[in-house]
Amino acid sequence: MSEGVPVACNMDCGGGCPLLAHVEGGSVTGIVDNPLGGAHARGCVRGYQYARVQHHEDRLTAPLIRTGPRGSGEFREASWGEALGLVADTLSEVRERHGAEAVLHLGGSGAPRGSLHNTARLAKRFLAMFGGYTERRLSYSTAAATFATPYVLGTTQVGLDPGSLERSSLIILWGANVVDNRFGSELESRVREARARGVRVVAVEPRATRTVKTLATDWVQVLPGTDQALMLAVLHVLVSENLVDRGYVARYCYGFERLEEYVLGASDGVPKTPGWASPICGTPEEQITWLARLYGGAHPTALIPGLSIQRTIGGEEAMRLSIALQAATGNVGVLGGSSGGYTSGTMPAPRVGAISVPENPKGVSVPTYTWPDAVLEGRKGGFLSDIRAIYSVGGNYLVQGSDIHKNIRAFQKAEFTVIHDRFLTPTAHYCDVVLPVTTFLERNDIVTGGGNFILYSNRVLTPLHDVKNDYDIFCELARCLGFLDEYSEGRDEEAWLREFVADSDVPDLDEFRRTGILWGRDQRRVAFTEFIGDPEGHPLDTPSGRIQLSSERYAQAGGALIPTLRVLQASERYPLRLITPKSRFRVHSQNYNIGWFRDRERQALWINPDDAAQRGIAEGDTVRVTSPQGVVAVEARVTGDIMRGVVCLHEGAWPAFDDGGVELNGSANILTSTEPTLPSHGSRTHSVLVQAEKA
Repeated sequence: MSEGVPVACNMDCGGGCPLLAHVEGGSVTGIVDNPLGGAHARGCVRGYQYARVQHHEDRLTAPLIRTGPRGSGEFREASWGEALGLVADTLSEVRERHGAEAVLHLGGSGAPRGSLHNTARLAKRFLAMFGGYTERRLSYSTAAATFATPYVLGTTQVGLDPGSLERSSLIILWGANVVDNRFGSELESRVREARARGVRVVAVEPRATRTVKTLATDWVQVLPGTDQALMLAVLHVLVSENLVDRGYVARYCYGFERLEEYVLGASDGVPKTPGWASPICGTPEEQITWLARLYGGAHPTALIPGLSIQRTIGGEEAMRLSIALQAATGNVGVLGGSSGGYTSGTMPAPRVGAISVPENPKGVSVPTYTWPDAVLEGRKGGFLSDIRAIYSVGGNYLVQGSDIHKNIRAFQKAEFTVIHDRFLTPTAHYCDVVLPVTTFLERNDIVTGGGNFILYSNRVLTPLHDVKNDYDIFCELARCLGFLDEYSEGRDEEAWLREFVADSDVPDLDEFRRTGILWGRDQRRVAFTEFIGDPEGHPLDTPSGRIQLSSERYAQAGGALIPTLRVLQASERYPLRLITPKSRFRVHSQNYNIGWFRDRERQALWINPDDAAQRGIAEGDTVRVTSPQGVVAVEARVTGDIMRGVVCLHEGAWPAFDDGGVELNGSANILTSTEPTLPSHGSRTHSVLVQAEKA
């Protein structure tokens, strides 16, 4: 095997992993961990098997122009000159007739970690220089957490270095499936190491994930979307049994007494006891009490919430309560503890530059979760623009957006649609122009976001014939539209990378290329240690300067003064709670079209044996799953690894329909709604009610 060359996946998986690619004869023969990543920074199956993506026969190798109806998959190959000329001319026409805000930017997740080859930053830079656009605010992934956390802690920089878990006495993974999903490249290894050291690892989940089975010492079951009830009950036990760190709360928190009144029932007459919570969240009363006593008796404790708990109705309150629990137990800003906020990728890494994004001249945005509503309803529906064109770069939004039927209608309504991608995805089927782009193995870049380090990813392969980098595509479009000099600043890839390291923590670019990794000095940081050490000298950026457990500003933004219970109730017609987690073998919808990945985790509906028996469903039966949004036909997986009353369907399957409109591949977003959780306007894809029946 050839000597490995440092590379790094630039994908929207949460990882950021230091890898080595082995190449022979113009083909990747293997991808392995970079030994300079140490004992903990590890990749995953998606990165190790990326050669199956790189060399797949369906890779696009020429621009495509649509010839049949949208969605038909009928295209013809075109030259770059013809395709880019069509894009430039049509965008110009849309701008002249309707204003630049008539162009909606979608995508960005295809390559989100690169300093240069960054699908979000490159597209926003281009569209801003084009004259403006309708942009999206917040994301499918983190909207509720990103919105709510600053009201409590004054920032979204609320994470920790996984190395800090060496000091933890207890780890609680609350909706955090760190084995299947990537919370940076080190967290799984660090938690596994802590467990081997004797640290108790509690997983709070509605199903027995790989994290529950391979990392956790204890599994606490909770119905999806009801985490707030369980958190309130845990807090009730902490308060009533004198397990709250009163000195810590008095010095570092604001508004705890109001939250305490609510928890004890003094403000509404309803004490939030384990007995109150158990019927709501499905967790046995005695297990809630056990969890609270374990939690209150261990210090320091790292409570690591997953993004799943904030992709629900009331997800904002789940994040606020997670932080409140850590504050009540004196664990925020403490080595071995955590903030209770979303931990991954939110701590500063070594400094390095990135291509800049000018301010959007139009200043118009829509919540990401409701972009199809913005396209379909426009100004008449209360949005700030009438969208006529969609420009998507690195995103399969037709599949990944909630309510696929609505997404299809939105793409059909737009006058013009263009996409950059490596495959003819379902979204590409509804576009007028499809532009083929490179993989991370076909370009040089600096990659961030995996931990307290940055990575150099070397180009190890020549790009496929007639395939371009996103940056080069935008340079050519900028040339057509008359602002190439402004967009490129006269720099090619190499010049940009040298610019990024000129004023950075990188001492030597050539050495960085050779090793592929630059570590930050301290690998055991937790957020807010300066505040804890000196709250007067280093106050938080909140009105009180402290942890804002009661927030007047949040109430003014449309929320509640203190975190309160908001739970979607099941109904007689739709009695099952659907969760739509990630697959271990996909990056959202990426890899679904590649048989090797698809075959290793069959798309099936997880259903509890009791729920299955009630419906006459057996293992392997075809099941019709219905919601107000649509119908999916999918194979049943009958398993005790999921709670009664809950079903699971992994997100990311590419949809296919029968003549009656029933989806046949188990594409989860057929069943989801674009009604968001408020006030963040974030995703609620784990607050979905469905019915299942044998087909």
